[in-house]
Amino acid sequence: MNNMNGGVTAPAGFYAAGLRAGIKAGKTNKDMAMIYSAVPAVCAGTFTKNVVKAAPVLWDKEIVDNYGSARAVVINSGIANACTGKQGYENCRLEAVKTAELLDLKTEEVLVASTGVIGAQLNMEIVEKGIEMLVPALKDTAEAADDAAVAILTTDTHKKEIALSCVIDGKQVHVGGMCKGAGMIHPNMGTMLAFVTSDVCIGKPLLDRLVKEIVEDTFNMVSVDGDTSTNDTCLVLCNGMAGNRELREEDPDLEVFKEALKQVLTYLARQIAGDGEGCTRLFEVTCHGAASREDAKTISKSVVCSSLTKAAVFGKDANWGRILCAMGYSGVTFDPEKVDISLESQKGSLAIVKDGIATDYSEEFATEILSANPVKAILDIHQGDGSATAWGCDLTYEYVKINADYRS
Repeated sequence: MNNMNGGVTAPAGFYAAGLRAGIKAGKTNKDMAMIYSAVPAVCAGTFTKNVVKAAPVLWDKEIVDNYGSARAVVINSGIANACTGKQGYENCRLEAVKTAELLDLKTEEVLVASTGVIGAQLNMEIVEKGIEMLVPALKDTAEAADDAAVAILTTDTHKKEIALSCVIDGKQVHVGGMCKGAGMIHPNMGTMLAFVTSDVCIGKPLLDRLVKEIVEDTFNMVSVDGDTSTNDTCLVLCNGMAGNRELREEDPDLEVFKEALKQVLTYLARQIAGDGEGCTRLFEVTCHGAASREDAKTISKSVVCSSLTKAAVFGKDANWGRILCAMGYSGVTFDPEKVDISLESQKGSLAIVKDGIATDYSEEFATEILSANPVKAILDIHQGDGSATAWGCDLTYEYVKINADYRS
């Protein structure tokens, strides 16, 4: 795998743009983005499991499930188009119609996504003017990818994008991605908004399987605040322009593409966790020695979601009792007298619990380890070979400040 510039425009045939349309008055940020493929792209997606689903989620699920390919994605930040009823869904259709008209596409080839405040209707005059500006701005440059990655942000502190290349069937294949997410992050599908492009040639059923499988171990292992968004969407588009033979289940090169896709999604997942609203450090939890991988996932995510543990990480306090407590209420059965816990960061590694009781560790060294970014907790329950990693962040005063006045 080779890292490269370009984000979602790194794969052949993909274009992007990002600019300010004026979705929310009084702001100056870029707030609309577009991704476009020169040819039809096989499309797979995962979506929120929240019963309350935003209109763009319903629109995209219909396309992904029933059409299977797409050419464009139009995205806005500032207003989520969630809890907006029939008008909200109609606005998605109008976005798709306008985009299809300007790009000479079918309406069902256009996906839409929104993020921001729940409950407000989109001003379609502004949105349609934004689409009119985006289409001529589409470029296949790294700068265009950057603009798009910035335009989808809300409370994020920085853009989140990645691109890499690999060799499949003797051809250079590229995978690019961008995402946004800092709050209302406890995905049961993917993340708030994530868009991945590739020029690999692959069929939809196989892409569907890979995306769902990899999302389980990446985006679904992230939690910032325990709130599952109404708008969670992860879309993966593959247009086949790399020229490789179509990947199939028995193809040895399938593992190469799978690893590339996993690296992209893992990077984006960690970026979201490390940019949690108000956070000061990424908190990574790995559980080893579980009876199964599912048990390891449950335990690691229970710890990373614990508000008390997250607050202790913020306070640089090696309060291992909170970690063990979170493990205990996870629902997984284990022997607490066989649990080992260590802390790690660039400052070093320290065993703080052995066989369920505290070691004679240095509190000062523990604080030093917890002062670095990222911070890792390594758990071993000595029950089997299962292991898994979850990502979160510390819980700070700033998180409350951001969410106390989010709508303003």
